[in-house]
Amino acid sequence: MRGPCERTGENKDLKEEAIAAAGCFAGIPEADRGSDADLDSDSETEGTHRLREPVRDVFYLGSCQTHSIVPTICFLHQGCAELKLRHRGLGPQGARALTSTLTSNPYIKRLDLRDNGLCGAGAEALADVLSKNRSICDVDLSENQLGVAGAQVLCAAFKVNQAVQKIQLAGNGLEEKAAQYLAELLLVHTGLKSLDVSYNQLNDQAGETLGPALAENPGLTELNISWNHLRGPGAIAFARGLEANIFLKVLDISFNGFGDSGASAVGEALKANNVLEELNMSNNRISTMGAQSLGLGLRVNQTLKILVVSRNPMQTEGCSHLLKSVRDNPASALNLLDFSDMQVNREFDDLASSVKVILPGLYIKTGTCRVDYKKELLPVFRPSPPASAPK
Repeated sequence: MRGPCERTGENKDLKEEAIAAAGCFAGIPEADRGSDADLDSDSETEGTHRLREPVRDVFYLGSCQTHSIVPTICFLHQGCAELKLRHRGLGPQGARALTSTLTSNPYIKRLDLRDNGLCGAGAEALADVLSKNRSICDVDLSENQLGVAGAQVLCAAFKVNQAVQKIQLAGNGLEEKAAQYLAELLLVHTGLKSLDVSYNQLNDQAGETLGPALAENPGLTELNISWNHLRGPGAIAFARGLEANIFLKVLDISFNGFGDSGASAVGEALKANNVLEELNMSNNRISTMGAQSLGLGLRVNQTLKILVVSRNPMQTEGCSHLLKSVRDNPASALNLLDFSDMQVNREFDDLASSVKVILPGLYIKTGTCRVDYKKELLPVFRPSPPASAPK
């Protein structure tokens, strides 16, 4: 009976070729093997990478055999710089099979294992590698049911490995307890530039935990925390963290529940924050009152370039107030104000036209397409003229 790694002729051939190539690599003098850092041309470096791919495959196929799983052929066809295995159903065992390969590969830059059902056990298997492999700088482990346990071990690994610059953990069922591990990561990881924790269950208590960490963060420039449950005191605490942050340039807090109190806190943050350039606050239950509070920040902010407030119940009055706030700020850097999917009236259109004269670089986006109907009825609806009286 064939082993799990030799179920197809293709797998067997690939393994034999990989072993043969590995033998060739093993015959290279030690001095040549250690001279990679001294190679001057890209072509020579690429040649070295191609030489080591079969060696990587040997590790992977052997690991698959050890863990009694079928190898993923897609993995064997990929280069050294990126490992992208989305929607492959790897599970914890598949993650364990990859660890030997990731440990032995000093060239991989990006690891993308989105939607593979890794769970906490798979995260634990990868955490050891991610804490040691200093070549990996971009990690996507979204939609893997990691939960609190997975968040704990991964954040601990990323705290050790400061080389990782981009982390995506969207859609992993992260709740209030996971926020503590994320906050610790934000406080100590000086190399982290981008973090995506969207589509989770981070609630108002999580916001109270993450807010102070955001205020003290040492270098994050992009944060996506959309599609969570930040509201009430948590939203306010998070906004206060934004007020003190001096690195963040892009923030997506859409599809939360900031409401008017959260919008007011963001308005206060915009008064003091002189770094943020893009802010998405769409679908946050912000009414006209919240728009007025948010506008107070827009009157003085000098760095924000993009503001998205679509799908909020602020009505035309709230939209107009935001637009007037931008108009009244001579130092405003705003070039996109997005009100898409919101109904505005003719008075707003007139205001927008006057603002564009003052700020010709500002694009105002609305979701209303109007048609000016003629007062005269179409022929099919016109009443027929009365028949003339017979002579």
